[in-house]
Amino acid sequence: MSPFPLVTLSGAPQARGRQYGAALKDRIARSAALYGGALEKYGIRAAHKAALIAEYAQKIADFDENYLEEMRGIAEGSGVALDDIVMINARTEVVALARAQSTKPVDDELDDGCTGAMLLPERSASGNLIHGQNWDWRAECAETGVVLRVRQDHGPDYLTFVEAGGLARSGLNAAGISITANYLECERDYTKLGIPLGLIRRKVLEQEHFALAAKAVATTPKSCSNNIMVASAAGFGIDFECAPDEAFPLYPEDGMIVHANHWVSPVALAKLRDTGIPHVPESFYRDWRVRKILQEQGRLLTRESLKKALFDDFLSPYAVCRPPRPADGGNLTATVAMIVMEPALGIMEIAPLPAINRQFTTYRLHGDGAAEPSAAAAVALEH
Repeated sequence: MSPFPLVTLSGAPQARGRQYGAALKDRIARSAALYGGALEKYGIRAAHKAALIAEYAQKIADFDENYLEEMRGIAEGSGVALDDIVMINARTEVVALARAQSTKPVDDELDDGCTGAMLLPERSASGNLIHGQNWDWRAECAETGVVLRVRQDHGPDYLTFVEAGGLARSGLNAAGISITANYLECERDYTKLGIPLGLIRRKVLEQEHFALAAKAVATTPKSCSNNIMVASAAGFGIDFECAPDEAFPLYPEDGMIVHANHWVSPVALAKLRDTGIPHVPESFYRDWRVRKILQEQGRLLTRESLKKALFDDFLSPYAVCRPPRPADGGNLTATVAMIVMEPALGIMEIAPLPAINRQFTTYRLHGDGAAEPSAAAAVALEH
């Protein structure tokens, strides 16, 4: 299976966007077609789609004008309309709102699942924090995922895995900050317009200090809930269960954090209602399985230890590592990628569709080299 392509970007926002768009035209066009097709399925007319995207474009510009400039560059470089680039960057919000406003009967999974985990230095054989996740979403996104290595004129360089046309998703930066995120839902969602989740993740990757990264997660208003795990290579991390207007921190226990797609914070559960379980009922045992497999491997763990836990196929196809299977609405869903990072080393390893492929590619923040097969991946395949 082909690895996700790596592109190195530099310069001012619009110039970076043009580089991005020109290098990844085909994948960006696929991303736009994927989410444009979802809106068509929900019966959203062109004028309604344009108005919805315009609202988010204004929200993005108010949050950081440079982000909209970069999106303009992506549109110019790829030949994909700016509205479609905005849609990709606000796809969680735009698709969910379109679904809610649809005049057609809808029976579809709302959002991505994912299981995330973090190992603090006291549980790491290398003495470095390890951070990773499985990203569960539409299987077609194995053909739209990309890795961006961004050289910034202001702020730390960063490495991010993202859907083509997007500005950020999971990743790490030169200040040792790393981020993953996954689906949560509650009754407060979509009552107000907030900042698209992908751009909050991008804001985290631009920070020089963990405290400012945590602030971006905890205080930025959102349209919908999300679980966001943010860490520092200095040896600490927090999992924020975020409602649109409030964040509930979860701290490491016994040197690790594991989170799936249901609310865990007792404070959160006393204040809101978890409405996402019908879409991710297996969440109740996914985090338990990952934690169990990690603990069974001993006190000091490695990136390979985390991979072993994230490969778990207990009760497949509703498992930690999900093979492609039909979703409620007929589209194919899967664990699209397994991402494992060691921020102190500037390393991110990714395997596309890991339930059927165990070949990882290593992406490095430092240097300008290309992506390379992970040394341990061949060993894993032999056994």
